Amino acid sequence: MTDVVFPPSLWADTAPPRAAAPSLEGTVETDVAVIGGGFTGLSAAIEVARNGGSVTVLEGKAVGWGASGRNNGQVIPILTSAEPAVWIKRYGAAGERMVQLIGNSASILFDLVREFDMKAEAEQTGWFQPAHSPGRVKLCQTRVDTWQRHGFPAEFKTAEETREILGSDFWYGGMLNPTGGHINPLALARAMAKTAEELNAKIYENSAVTSYERVGAQWIIRTATGIVKARALILATNAYTGELVPSLAPRLAKSIIPVLSWQMATQPLGDNLRRTILPGRQAVSDTRGDLRFFRYDARNRLITGGAVMGSHDVVNRVRAKAARSLGEAFPELGTPEMTHVWSGYIGMNWDRFPRIHRLGTDGWVWIGCNGRGVAFGTAMGRELARAATGTNENDLALPVTEPRPFPIHSIARRVAPTYLAWLKRKDLSEPKQ
Repeated sequence: MTDVVFPPSLWADTAPPRAAAPSLEGTVETDVAVIGGGFTGLSAAIEVARNGGSVTVLEGKAVGWGASGRNNGQVIPILTSAEPAVWIKRYGAAGERMVQLIGNSASILFDLVREFDMKAEAEQTGWFQPAHSPGRVKLCQTRVDTWQRHGFPAEFKTAEETREILGSDFWYGGMLNPTGGHINPLALARAMAKTAEELNAKIYENSAVTSYERVGAQWIIRTATGIVKARALILATNAYTGELVPSLAPRLAKSIIPVLSWQMATQPLGDNLRRTILPGRQAVSDTRGDLRFFRYDARNRLITGGAVMGSHDVVNRVRAKAARSLGEAFPELGTPEMTHVWSGYIGMNWDRFPRIHRLGTDGWVWIGCNGRGVAFGTAMGRELARAATGTNENDLALPVTEPRPFPIHSIARRVAPTYLAWLKRKDLSEPKQ
């Protein structure tokens, strides 16, 4: 098979190597077929295989090539704007179960890492959301109260406590969830693939799926060189659903807008700076729409990122913006040099709620990570695997809806980056109480 070239990134430089799996050739029969070798697909494969089922994963490039291997690596146990009360109002009991799944999502990931001793630079040091304005402090307190009511260990931190956590007085208070943390995402994807294979899951790489259909009691999934026949199907391509094979699932692909998310890494910090800046090594992403986020990797680099409008000289512009943001919050850094800059798609939708859809009998998909796919995608993989292997839907966090494609998707995709301007403007105003 042709070797898959990974886009340059810190993770491509530091993740343990993985021997490429073969491409699919001929016809394979399996109980559950999974399309996509990212966190969702691999988590689903592990869940099916560990319970004795046969499962086959088809990955169009290589394990972790898409969003799962390119993100910041923050393991965040809440979603961007999909608050618990809205889940419950929309979906009732299924929404209640979804709230529980979201709240447990970081623990699901870290427990999986520990159970199978995955080498993924995993640090369950907590996730902290500091308030970027005095008015957002109330938002943080409300979120803490909400998650505590649902049984999760969220903690409110005052401005003084926030200063101690971050080593900076740039923020005003915040919410800490000790179940969160961070990982090397490409290392995690490769470790999950290794675990799945050791449990007898079959993985085929460089095997882009060209079509799937329900024929009688089976799903027929086709690649350029092979066919998989399966009783159940899980589509786990998320933001990349329309990227490799645009005709694969056009209605699903048009229900999200793939938006480039830029990540970057500083030089490793020296010991003196490490002890004063973010001494507890939490993952941090604040309350801005134009998000400021950062955390350490295993080599004490600060992993951060940002977004800019337009495509002109985007790498240098986003590099400079992220360096300025770090320097504003931590003057002792000066303007830090970024040694690695990379990007990948996140799947955005109109209200930033992930969606679960039924593809047909024993066919499932979720889509719309909205920048929170690491923990949630891993948890959803397990949930979809349980659905595909017979768990009653009333016992699962699966509020099923119909896809809602964006009207004039191609235009929506082109103008989506201008959303950043609205977010910046919104960040300057205080929320209504």
